Amino acid sequence: MDAGGGDAGAPGAGAASSADATLRAPDAAHASGEYAESRSRTRPSGTAAAPGAADALTAAAPGEATHGASPDRAAAAGVHADAVASHRPATQSRSVAPAEVAAMHGAGAHSRVDDLAAALDAEGVPVHRPELGVLVAAVPADALSRAKAQDAVDAVDDERVRLRSAVKSRDGFFTTFCISPYSRYIARWCARRGLTPNQVTTASLLTALIAAACAATGTRPGFVSAGVLLIASFVLDCTDGQLARYSLQYSTLGAWLDATFDRAKEYAYYAGLALGAARADGDDVWALALGAMVLQTCRHVVDFAFNEANHDATGNTSPTAALSGRLDSVGWTVWVRRMIVLPIGERWAMIAVLTAFTTPRITFYVLLVGCALAACYTTAGRVLRSLTRRAERTDRAAQALAQLADTGPLAELVAKAASRGPSSYLAPLSAALGAAAVLAGTAAAGFGSWVPVGCAVLYAVLAGVAVAAPLKGPLDWLVPPLFRAAEYGVILILAACSEVNGALPAAFGLIAAVAYHHYDTVYRIRGGTGAPPHLLVRAIGGHEGRTVAVTVAAALLHHRNQGFTIALTALAAALALAVLTESIRFWVSSGAPAVHDETGEPA
Repeated sequence: MDAGGGDAGAPGAGAASSADATLRAPDAAHASGEYAESRSRTRPSGTAAAPGAADALTAAAPGEATHGASPDRAAAAGVHADAVASHRPATQSRSVAPAEVAAMHGAGAHSRVDDLAAALDAEGVPVHRPELGVLVAAVPADALSRAKAQDAVDAVDDERVRLRSAVKSRDGFFTTFCISPYSRYIARWCARRGLTPNQVTTASLLTALIAAACAATGTRPGFVSAGVLLIASFVLDCTDGQLARYSLQYSTLGAWLDATFDRAKEYAYYAGLALGAARADGDDVWALALGAMVLQTCRHVVDFAFNEANHDATGNTSPTAALSGRLDSVGWTVWVRRMIVLPIGERWAMIAVLTAFTTPRITFYVLLVGCALAACYTTAGRVLRSLTRRAERTDRAAQALAQLADTGPLAELVAKAASRGPSSYLAPLSAALGAAAVLAGTAAAGFGSWVPVGCAVLYAVLAGVAVAAPLKGPLDWLVPPLFRAAEYGVILILAACSEVNGALPAAFGLIAAVAYHHYDTVYRIRGGTGAPPHLLVRAIGGHEGRTVAVTVAAALLHHRNQGFTIALTALAAALALAVLTESIRFWVSSGAPAVHDETGEPA
């Protein structure tokens, strides 16, 4: 439908703005924060429309000219198919979203937009209702209302709106007040020189790797340089998403790069600090570096699993959620709660300062304590929400949790043999008992014993029991993070207890390869394509198979010099080759989805 046709001044016509069909507002407010916890520059999927609604118009944020505009910087105004926009042409969209009726219409205003939204709701089609934020949308009832709407639209500075819309409406304290005030101008500078978000992302990665190399020198100038470069890398990390929103450059490859490079940068920096500590005074902090990576990854898995379990649950309310909403209405508590969870901005700033002025050991101690407190705070809150929430989880959520569990052939055999009906708490209880048994048994018996092997087999059995029924219980979202803690923890304990030269760095590489596989699984699920191929999951053993393999290697090779280190290195190389090959093939393919990173958790 050509929105430029028809009578532009007819009653009921939509008021738009600017040459690219922009609806704007004079208020300096932020746009929708639905995806605010992600700095991803990916394009969200459109909202499904009922039959016959495919030709509905969408008015987008300044500069928007593509389907599925980013909700971080756009508010869509859905208009009935026979309504027309202003004298400037508007773009068509395959999604339908109802307009927020402008204040000038009064509390009782009504339009065909409301009828369209009601019809979609009646047919069970989810309708996206974005907050207008910096935009204003109106369906004027008469010529006077239309003139007022057009005056309001014309009064807005496009460039000012674009710059403000490039920044997410909700972010961490450090990012909001210490980075975004100037990074948006860096994004504009990049856009005017033809740089792409992917190029900025790559520059951020290279800067972080140089920072890690500086830290690895073990000198005070090297540590200071590393801290400065880490902050510079974070500035570029914020800039790439802002550049994408400012210039509307979204891509699947960009989604993949943005989703993986943050973890690669942070974990590479941990390795640099460990190398630097060894060079500086012979201090071995590899166990601390590995512990920091394990804790951070498990924190993310908790967030991923909780969000996947609850985002489409029915009857999704609880007293704790209501309390959280009331706290959000008190301004200062919002920032305190965002800082408590130690998001990426605060975390990287803390690491940078500690690197420059203290030692790697102190840096890791503070990081571990801070992340542990943040993990306890967020996990406890989510457990309380789950226990008090009256919600029915969907089959899709249960499937997502099963895929996040990363179950291998051993646990699958047990699950088939121990098939059971749904149970409220059996799954997390079995997973917790299995994780506790293998971790405690490994720690107590130490390196070289066959006791950890027996504990690992018991863990595989209990893991199979945990996934023998659909994961629809109130706490079943705890199953994947418990599995991650068990697998990563066993590798860490055995490497730390082995006292074999090079075992901890080899374990660091192995957990990094496995963690990449788990992050890759998360982003595929969020894109609606499901987990990696089941053949790959079986080929790399599943979490329980890898746990058994590592304990067997420790028992068999404990008396051989470097044998355990070689085994861990070979396993890490094989896993990395298999996982990266499949991941790269998938994400560069045309069918790969564009997904948002760390939704619901500030990375």
